[in-house]
Amino acid sequence: MPTTATRASFFTPEFLAQLERLSLLSRRTFRGSIKGERRSPRRGHSVEFADYRAYGHGDDLRYVDWNIYGRLDRLHVKLFVDEEDLCLHLLVDASASMGFGAPSKLHYGVRLAAALGFVGLVNFERVGLGVLRERVAEGFPPTRGRGHVLPLMDFLAKIEPAGGTRLDDGLANYAQRVREPGLVILVSDLLDTAGYERGIRALLERRFDVHVVHLLDPEEMNPTMGGDLRLIDSETGELRDLTVDGEALRDYRDRLRAFLERAETFCRTHEIGYHRVITDTPVEAFVVAQLRGRILG
Repeated sequence: MPTTATRASFFTPEFLAQLERLSLLSRRTFRGSIKGERRSPRRGHSVEFADYRAYGHGDDLRYVDWNIYGRLDRLHVKLFVDEEDLCLHLLVDASASMGFGAPSKLHYGVRLAAALGFVGLVNFERVGLGVLRERVAEGFPPTRGRGHVLPLMDFLAKIEPAGGTRLDDGLANYAQRVREPGLVILVSDLLDTAGYERGIRALLERRFDVHVVHLLDPEEMNPTMGGDLRLIDSETGELRDLTVDGEALRDYRDRLRAFLERAETFCRTHEIGYHRVITDTPVEAFVVAQLRGRILG
């Protein structure tokens, strides 16, 4: 698909206008190497005055208010609002299982990443992207500013589903190689037999604010197939012959329920934002209705 058509498929003018009015929310504050636009509740040394406090041993004399000293004969230092530098890290699972569905889970995921990345960039936050397969195979380095919106869209438009999933290794690798923590949004179907918990814990240990967007296709939630089937694992190539009858469907639903409960319980226990979405939900509705107040404000 040509790049211009792909960009158009990401955003309608109406949705773009809605995104312009949103901003990113984080449950933690982060001090970056570059002064950002986001106001932090911490007290620092930027240009906006906040309050006074009594002078303490070791305080910088440059911030003593000598006018107050002249009137009260007591030393007070000026406090200023510090500005935090938030970096949004978008981690998109692009393994072969994400190619399932029409449109695919990956197509949904990259549109969602495009929307969130757009919000970050127009608010002058830094935005980076990691593509997860067997490892973090490629990425879009953290950058800021509206001028990077179209390059990010172009990068997302070229991502294709391929290979197996090693979420633990990919997430742990990303956690270690990124210099500064920030807001992480993992977009994945979480279909990895080895699990994902160790990788997410690695992000938490680096003090990332972690959110998981769990994508599921309608057919995965409510299978419509039946009879004698040969299934092929899209990632391992494993073949399995089975008869899909009422008993098999009941067993599948029990396993699916356990899988979903495990993911939600893990996230809730570790204070991770968990956002499940079925891909027949329009991305626009999911972003505006379900993520607003949780990731976006």
